[in-house]
Amino acid sequence: MIGPLPTSTAHGKLSPWRRAAPFVALLALAALVTLAGWLGYRYTYDTALARQAERGQVQLRLYAQTLESELARYDYVPSLLSLDARIEGLLRQPNSAERVAQANAYLASLNGRAGTRVIYVLDAHGKVLATSNFQRPDSYLGEDLSFRPYFRAAVEGQLGRFYGVGTTRSESGYYLSAPLGDRDKPVGVAVVKIGLEPLENRWQGNDSQMLLADENGVVILASDPSWKLAALRTLNPEQRARLDRSLQYNRAPLPQLELTTVRPLGNGPVQGGDALVRLHRGPPMLAQHVALPGTDWDLTLLSNTSQDRVAALNSAALAGVLAAFVLLLAAAWNVRRRIISERLAARAALEAANSELERKVAERTADLSATNHQLQAEVAERIRTETVLRQAQDGLMQAGKLAAVGQMSTGIAHELNQPLTALRTLSGNTGKFLARGDYETAQQNLDKIVGLVERMGRITGALKSFARKPSVGQRSAAHLDEAVDNALFLLETRVAAVAPRIERHIDAYLAVACDPNRLEQVLVNLIGNALDALRGRADPLLSLHAYETGEGGGMIHLTVRDNGPGLSEAAFARLFEPFFTTKPAGEGLGLGLTLSAGILNENGGNLTAINHPDGGACFTLALPRAHEALRNVG
Repeated sequence: MIGPLPTSTAHGKLSPWRRAAPFVALLALAALVTLAGWLGYRYTYDTALARQAERGQVQLRLYAQTLESELARYDYVPSLLSLDARIEGLLRQPNSAERVAQANAYLASLNGRAGTRVIYVLDAHGKVLATSNFQRPDSYLGEDLSFRPYFRAAVEGQLGRFYGVGTTRSESGYYLSAPLGDRDKPVGVAVVKIGLEPLENRWQGNDSQMLLADENGVVILASDPSWKLAALRTLNPEQRARLDRSLQYNRAPLPQLELTTVRPLGNGPVQGGDALVRLHRGPPMLAQHVALPGTDWDLTLLSNTSQDRVAALNSAALAGVLAAFVLLLAAAWNVRRRIISERLAARAALEAANSELERKVAERTADLSATNHQLQAEVAERIRTETVLRQAQDGLMQAGKLAAVGQMSTGIAHELNQPLTALRTLSGNTGKFLARGDYETAQQNLDKIVGLVERMGRITGALKSFARKPSVGQRSAAHLDEAVDNALFLLETRVAAVAPRIERHIDAYLAVACDPNRLEQVLVNLIGNALDALRGRADPLLSLHAYETGEGGGMIHLTVRDNGPGLSEAAFARLFEPFFTTKPAGEGLGLGLTLSAGILNENGGNLTAINHPDGGACFTLALPRAHEALRNVG
């Protein structure tokens, strides 16, 4: 049996220690949970880094071997030049144009076979005598490169190895140089420049980052292009002045790469300068280094440690969960009570929200109904407007046809006057021949009268057919050659007045999906415009050419071309505008081309215009080819 606590007072109040005990316990438990989590995090993180460092060392060695073998591929090229007679002859006679040309051609051929960027030969003073890029406008030919370190190394009898940025094209590359002739006193220097971009491209796209720094601590290759020509360490003014004099980086600004060390790693397999680093406040990365054999270059591998951190955080969370398990059991009852209370409050809030939602849905439904009625009224109004526009368009088409009839009226009157005059004369003569009993001559006059009447009937029939309104909603087909015949017949008087040479190439089987009457209206407009353009020409030409494009349901094209003055730029800009015409006042309404284009568009075709290269305007109408069922309509 547990007695009363000694800390209780006579009035039943808790002592300060009793009141503070729960907070102390919570703080102690929180400290234990935090300590367990931190220990789990650190152990898991360091173990994961050790495994990642082992994999990184293997990957780094592979990258270093690849880079070393890539650089060693071209070691033989500079020395190879000393064995060639053309290079030897060039060094003996550097001023001979023939020797220079032979050496340039040889170097260009060798550069193509070796896959290098450029190969060139310098004399003992550093002047470029021959180069593989001699044909380029930015060729090295004749340049003085005596300031380059690779030239000075070769003149001293050594093999030069140098990375730099070209001063001509600002193109970076790796330079290999070798002395030509006697090593103690070379007569020239052979230089090969190779590009390292293929290696850089292979590094891109990986989870890890690679960078290669030269002897100056300047990044010359990197999987991230923004790191290139950045300094890994601070360059003092003296070093920058020396680099500017040598033009090794062509006076690049060489900004410092903000790669800061978080903490070095010295446990287990992560020995040898491996460290956790951070770039521009980014996540920590594992940095591993290896020196490239035969050079002063340093290859660095930066590996992403995000997965290691995730694993460490998971371990820390697991440790924290285990430590906090007791707290969860103690707080379960209180949490359950609060959850029930919150559920009741949430249910009440949900019911209130549901009521509000129903009210908003009803308001929105009313708004949508009103909007729907408004849209229906607008649709009905648009249908009425389209009907009025259609009627106005049909009226304009009929007005255009009547305008064309008006233009043809003079010629038609002349065509009818001649038969009428002949009819008057023949009928009077026939009466006289009958009175004389000359029935044979009278019969011949009667036959002539019948022919003249038939001719007048054809003229008035064609005019009546052209002037009538087409049937609405009726799909029909028209034979192209018949439509052209009717159009030329209607314009016969104007054709006779102009007397053009007509070139006509239209196959009889071509049929288009268009009302014949409307097609004739288009042809009368186009041919009439061509005849107007041919007025006063010494050698007028009217060309009508039809052809078909596509198979089956393709398009049929008809070009109407004249050799008149053609169309001006101003006319092209407003060619299909209503009431625009280039004819004198009183000779046209400016509706012909507009209506013609509208007719063709309604039937799935189009009308285009150009100036022909041989002179004159050329209009091309295109219409769908008529199906067999529609062809039989005509």
